[in-house]
Amino acid sequence: IEMLLIFFTEYAEFLHCKGRKFTDFDEVRQEIEVETDRITGVNKGISSIPINLRIYSPHVLSLTLIDLPGITKVPVGDQPPDIEQQIRDMIMQFISRENCLILAVTPANTDLANSDALKLAKEVDPQGLRTIGVITKLDLMDEGTDAREILENKLLPLRRGYIGVVNRSQKDIDGKKDIKAALLAERKFFLSHPAYRHMADRMGTPYLQKVLNQQLTNHIRDTLPAFRSKLQSQLLSIEHEVEVYKNFRPEDPTRKTKALLQMVQQFSVDFEKRIEGSGDQVDTLELSGGAKINRIFHERFPFELVKMEFNEKELRREISYAIKNIHGLFTPDMAFEAIVKKQIVKLKGPCLKSVDLVMQELINTVKKCTKKV
Repeated sequence: IEMLLIFFTEYAEFLHCKGRKFTDFDEVRQEIEVETDRITGVNKGISSIPINLRIYSPHVLSLTLIDLPGITKVPVGDQPPDIEQQIRDMIMQFISRENCLILAVTPANTDLANSDALKLAKEVDPQGLRTIGVITKLDLMDEGTDAREILENKLLPLRRGYIGVVNRSQKDIDGKKDIKAALLAERKFFLSHPAYRHMADRMGTPYLQKVLNQQLTNHIRDTLPAFRSKLQSQLLSIEHEVEVYKNFRPEDPTRKTKALLQMVQQFSVDFEKRIEGSGDQVDTLELSGGAKINRIFHERFPFELVKMEFNEKELRREISYAIKNIHGLFTPDMAFEAIVKKQIVKLKGPCLKSVDLVMQELINTVKKCTKKV
């Protein structure tokens, strides 16, 4: 009898309070607030560190839920100016995972087309395979309006449809209205409302729990084969790596040769990437590698050529004497070669200067690669 009583006693445990069982759920709520303030401060800061809470009860289904914050448009308290982007990044971090379902929660008294939840869900799940719409605050809609078209999946259709719920108001929470009474009131609302009574069996928190449990089970069944295959592939890779190092002997010449070859190969790949500009380390302070060499050829070398002194009158005089000194019926090739060779010699200085600059940059690139090795 004592064991049965323990089994049916509802309690909660926090990961940050291991071994402590909370049986009073007012204390659970208070502990969440205290832990939130401890992590984020007391002035509405945010953090991506989750508070892990596990609830043991015979009245709930086995589900793992992650409660994500709503999008904040305007910073309040100690929140940074980019609070909207930070919250968006945090949400995307969780809902992008293929092995989770997305509950897109939207209040019924707002325009569904402006729903941030549906917009974010659409980005990561365009086919709607993982998204379930949840419509809240149905009891707070203006008189004469209802969300029938939404709940019948006609307005903005979702593959998995929408489920309506009516939660406790702040007044109910302050008045200590328990969950059982809230669920009965929710059931009564759907059964008595003319727009929802025909679908009352497909509305409410208990139905949402049931659907979530079924959908999550189906989703796990669908994703398990690919997940299992990925794990097996990783296991085989690790086993192969273990096999390689099982008989490892530091003094084995073949081991040293292989290690040296791997280092040379890695050095070669890294050097090539730095020259191509596709490396994993990008210098944000100055030009380096292939970019600097490219600049030397296309900017510095032409600049050095422009700096060369050139006297057209003197050149014409030299051409005239060269032709006169080499007799022939036609303008001789020897005269052309003599003049051109003399001009080409003038290019030697800028060329050597550019070669030195390129060589220096290649040496710097090699030094950077050797540091990485």
